[in-house]
Amino acid sequence: MLPSIRRPRSLSGAEVFLTGAASGIGRATALLAAAEGARVHLTDLHAEPLETVAAEVRARGGAVGHVEPADVSDHAAVVALGGRLTAAYGAMDVVMNIAGISAWGTVRSLEHDHWRRLVDVNLMGPIHVIETLVPPMVDAGRGGSLVNVSSAAGLIGMPWHAAYSASKFGLRGVSEVLRFDLAKHGIAVSLVCPGGVATPLTETVVIAGVDTSTPRFRRLLGRFRGHAVTAEQAAEAILDGVRRRRYWVYTSADIRLVHLLQRLCPPAYALAMRGFGYAANRALPDVEAARRTEAS
Repeated sequence: MLPSIRRPRSLSGAEVFLTGAASGIGRATALLAAAEGARVHLTDLHAEPLETVAAEVRARGGAVGHVEPADVSDHAAVVALGGRLTAAYGAMDVVMNIAGISAWGTVRSLEHDHWRRLVDVNLMGPIHVIETLVPPMVDAGRGGSLVNVSSAAGLIGMPWHAAYSASKFGLRGVSEVLRFDLAKHGIAVSLVCPGGVATPLTETVVIAGVDTSTPRFRRLLGRFRGHAVTAEQAAEAILDGVRRRRYWVYTSADIRLVHLLQRLCPPAYALAMRGFGYAANRALPDVEAARRTEAS
């Protein structure tokens, strides 16, 4: 039998921990959660913009608790941060794994360090947070929510995303198991699967073998940003998922539809993804061909 758990329709009074809080979806979610009455605890790799976001929350009348920069891929750093956080504020009500990095490329153009860094940050980072902060939530017996931000690339076979998808599909697998393992403790798991979101990450994405400063690529990026949702819209979807204790959380209708197509009509999904791959390879320079030319 589940413990007695308070499940408010808002985040008022909740202790909310967020990674990746210095920019993009993390920043927008922190501001929105604080506006709903949560006390937010923030971390990010970058100290200065993290402090800027904390100051912004306070300036808007929100409550800020623990603020500490950390590299989530560093297990010891996360354990130390979690110990200080829990000692000062107790168990969290909501833990949000939002921090992430991105790198795309073909099997030929990706380097080993791309694969390793993506797994270290996007998969092991959330695991470090989960193993540090979720056990205190279980022990507190109040229930709560765990939010893991995956990606559309954690659902479907997007072209040039093999390394990125390795990390995001991995996080999806962790979430799928914890969805059921943590239910007996009243802890809901939400798996967030964003599609295009206009964040600073789109300006810094690494595409192995592609010069992202060319006019051609900048035009493609402009088209992407024109169809992307804002970080604020993504944050609203995330908090709505937390309030409703939903597992699947989509930030845009297109990803919801393609995920439905994948499950209900696999042949149509396969045809669509082949077309997507063909279009992507035409839109970007043929890296494989360029490398063959260099080798000849």
